[in-house]
Amino acid sequence: MRGSSGGIGIFLWKISVALYLLANGALGLSGGGDFRIIFGRMGMSGSTLSLFVTIASIVAVVAGVALLLEMFNVRLSFLNLLILIVAIIWAVYIIINIFTWLSSGFGNFWHELQRLAVHLMVLASLLVASKRFG
Repeated sequence: MRGSSGGIGIFLWKISVALYLLANGALGLSGGGDFRIIFGRMGMSGSTLSLFVTIASIVAVVAGVALLLEMFNVRLSFLNLLILIVAIIWAVYIIINIFTWLSSGFGNFWHELQRLAVHLMVLASLLVASKRFG
């Protein structure tokens, strides 16, 4: 089984990014997920938080579906832009997280390092998927 531009590893990677976007979008639209955490840590609350979570969640769902469609050679011109928007949100979150981590005296170092690594993997996957940086 080969993806449109690589082996099974690329195929599975594309599916994982698409599913991650779909899941976070669906969770955000139902009131939870990473976007609520991300925007909450950026200092948003109330209706502003809900608005940004809803917008980011819709973008993530559309990007996830578009990425899956592109795996079946359905080309969508706006896919790179959608994924780039989610990547920018993730990058801002990582920067805020690092500053929070540094100002709080590191807390549980290994736990925080593990969370940072996961968020960097998500950001790297989004940047590669956007085709602007990959």
